[in-house]
Amino acid sequence: MDMITILFIALGLAMDAFSVAIASGITIKNMEAGNALKIATSFGLFQVIMPVIGWLAGLSLRDFISGVDHWIAFALLSLVGCKMIYESAKTESHKKEKPLSIHVLLILSLATSIDALAVGLSFAFLKISIATPIIVIGTVTFLLSFLGVSIGNRLGRFSSNRIEMLGGLILIGIGIKILIEHLA
Repeated sequence: MDMITILFIALGLAMDAFSVAIASGITIKNMEAGNALKIATSFGLFQVIMPVIGWLAGLSLRDFISGVDHWIAFALLSLVGCKMIYESAKTESHKKEKPLSIHVLLILSLATSIDALAVGLSFAFLKISIATPIIVIGTVTFLLSFLGVSIGNRLGRFSSNRIEMLGGLILIGIGIKILIEHLA
């Protein structure tokens, strides 16, 4: 998998965290750089851990499904993308939560990284090494989350739903690209 595709996957996965980071930034009254750093680190760390878990699970299943791995990767990326688009249409209930409490931060980090688990599974099915993608995914998520908290805090209500929708569309597009490459 080329670096451009990995970067687009990272951007697609990070859009969920970015939109939640914006919403979190909106709720933080007394913003400090440490607040944005705390949220970005948590989101980035979970976006590194979850693909690794998915990849390890996929390694054990890879031999059984090698003939249809591209269909599974397409389906997983498309499902994750559709879920993100669907979620972008819903009202965000976490805006009233305190995003800096450990409990809420862990829940938000896990919720924004579940999609990365499925992507890690896809990487295993496609026989892609996990090292480079997790570094890129984690870094992009960290940077966009840090930026998102800052934007949310400075600009108030920003359309985070549209950003999440864009992330979903990117993942669906990558799923289609994988399918076309394997069928052509």
